[in-house]
Amino acid sequence: MKARVQFYAQLRDLVGVSQLDVDLPEGATVRDLLDQIYAQRPSLRGHDKSMLIGAGVEFVDRNYKLKSGEAIALMPPVQGG
Repeated sequence: MKARVQFYAQLRDLVGVSQLDVDLPEGATVRDLLDQIYAQRPSLRGHDKSMLIGAGVEFVDRNYKLKSGEAIALMPPVQGG
């Protein structure tokens, strides 16, 4: 199955693209997706603990099962000022 990953703010700057299509086996979770992305883009691993993950209009955790064609948003924590 294929998932589209969208990167925001400094995560987009680290990766160098705003979105990336990733091929995964059926039944893959967000954790599986992140492991594959970190293998390709190791600079993102340092942001793992603080990264917000969205599927549709909801935040999800790393055990969330992905659906084919789903868009997953990876965002840094919200900062105010």
